[in-house]
Amino acid sequence: MLEVTSTAEELALGVDFAEIYRSSELFRRNRALIKDLSTPAPGSKDLYFSTQYSRSFFTQCLACLWKQHWSYWRNPPYTAIRFLSTAVIGLIFGTMFWDIGSKITKRQDLFNAMGSMYTAVLFLGVQNAASVQPVVAVERTVFYRERAAGMYSALPYAFAQVLIELPYIFVQAAVYGVIVYSMIGFGWTISKFFWYLYFMYLTLLYFTFYGMMAVAVSPNHQIASVISAAFYGIWNVFSGFVIPRSRMPVWWRWYSWICPVFWTLYGLVASQFGDMKDRLETGETVDQFVTTYLDFKHDFLGVVAAVILGFTVLFAITFAISIKLFNFQRR
Repeated sequence: MLEVTSTAEELALGVDFAEIYRSSELFRRNRALIKDLSTPAPGSKDLYFSTQYSRSFFTQCLACLWKQHWSYWRNPPYTAIRFLSTAVIGLIFGTMFWDIGSKITKRQDLFNAMGSMYTAVLFLGVQNAASVQPVVAVERTVFYRERAAGMYSALPYAFAQVLIELPYIFVQAAVYGVIVYSMIGFGWTISKFFWYLYFMYLTLLYFTFYGMMAVAVSPNHQIASVISAAFYGIWNVFSGFVIPRSRMPVWWRWYSWICPVFWTLYGLVASQFGDMKDRLETGETVDQFVTTYLDFKHDFLGVVAAVILGFTVLFAITFAISIKLFNFQRR
């Protein structure tokens, strides 16, 4: 059909197929039919749909969540390898910092235990943020096509992307927490173990959501990784481990309050050592040193827990809003 109606064929035959059609009876009948069909019948009303999408917001969320479940389940390079690497990292850190949590007799012992928390937070957190970015970038490409087809809106997709990460990261935090907590020898009380798992879980969550958010505001995951890396260095400096908050210049202390890693380290250290009455070699108790030198207070744990949860929710909501507002598709 394309060959016999091409421009080259018209030149060979010396005819203009478009002009022949416009002069035909078929053209006149079609135009009359179009005019007749475009005139509404008496008493008819325009088509009206109460919603833009055929299903409710809740149904869209369930459908997107089911879709994301199978997408993650069928992606072993992302899910299974993340669990495996977490277990390996937990064993490495556990053997490297073996039983230092129960040997707090000197300031250096406390710094070593604090260092195990600090390295785990940054190492696992950055790994989570970096590994989720290419996954979200691919999922976003599919989302552009399906949203254009009117299958669902942006917010159900974003909420499903956030919710599907919750059970996977919980398993990741539990695997790491059980391995490391027992090998390092932190205090075996229900409250301390709960606080450790709580802070590690939410920390891995907000790092993951931060990586997703960086992709949502960027054209691709390569640019997102560059944007993310810029903040990792800043969070590292203001985490409270490299430079304790009490030793920071006054004009820079404010930034520690908006640094999520600082709050994570605050919660982990204060929950483990903020109530310990053991004497250090300097004569002061552990809780006194944690309060005066590190500026971490055990009584502040409830606020710290709320702030960490706030960072997690903030990054998740920012991801959802960015997915809704920004469209980097060029087709």
